[in-house]
Parts: sequence; structure tokens; C-alpha cells
Amino acid sequence: MKVVLQRVSEASVVIGNSEVASIQKGLLVLLGIVTDDTKEDVDWLCKKILNLRIFSDENGVMNNSLINSNGEIIVVSQFTLHASTKKGNRPSYIKAAKPDVAIPLYEDFVENLQSELGKPIQTGEFGADMKVHLVNDGPVTILIDSKNRE
Repeated sequence: MKVVLQRVSEASVVIGNSEVASIQKGLLVLLGIVTDDTKEDVDWLCKKILNLRIFSDENGVMNNSLINSNGEIIVVSQFTLHASTKKGNRPSYIKAAKPDVAIPLYEDFVENLQSELGKPIQTGEFGADMKVHLVNDGPVTILIDSKNRE
């Protein structure tokens, strides 16, 4: 399971002409799931995301977590995080989980974050063509792979 975390001052997701998610201060989480991901990956990653100290304290130092800063989250599924560009110029997405595996893990990921954060998590729509708008705060962008827990 891979995520791209972007600390944002605002973010939104639009599908068609409808805004389906919108937050102010918080995280935009782009989530990519592979076939061998499990509940253990979900649990580890959610805990890491919620406790990662990437929000500024009163001295402007990144000492606060999303929980401490009372931030919000938008989660967007993004199978292209698992693109392989090893051969040729057309990326291969063979490692990305098919919907029958990915959707339950995606839903579990959102439920886990919501339960731990204690407030609703906004999302895009799995498999939809989405327009994601964001103002990256910092900029702060962090990549995390649950299979590479350094």
C-alpha cells in the first residue's frame, strides 16, 4: 500500500460538475493498493498518517500531528501510484489491485482513519474520473510505502 500525503491549506474533489469533497487545513491522501495488501497494511499506515508530525506548532516547527492540529482528511484512490515504467513508455499497472480486492481495503482504510480521528473522512469516488484541486501548504509532500517501513 502506498500513499502520497500532501499537507494542504485547502483541497477538493470534483466529479463531473459536482464537488464531492472539500476540506481546509489537513491532508490530501492519495492511496494506491496492490493485490497482496492486507488489514495489517491498513492499520499500520493509518496509525502512521494520523501521528506523523508534519504540522507546525506555535513556533512554526513541524511538531504537531494531524490529530494535534485538528486537521481534516480527503482520501482519493489512485491505482497509478503502482505504475511500472521499467519497459517502454506506456506505464503498466499490473501490480495495482483489482476492484474486488482494492475496494474493501479502501473502505477499511477510510473507516480506520475516521474511527481513530473521531470525525468524518471525506473521499473521492473509487474508480471515478476525478479532478483534485489543492493548495499544498509548505509545500509538504510525503511518500509512504507500507511494504518499506523505514
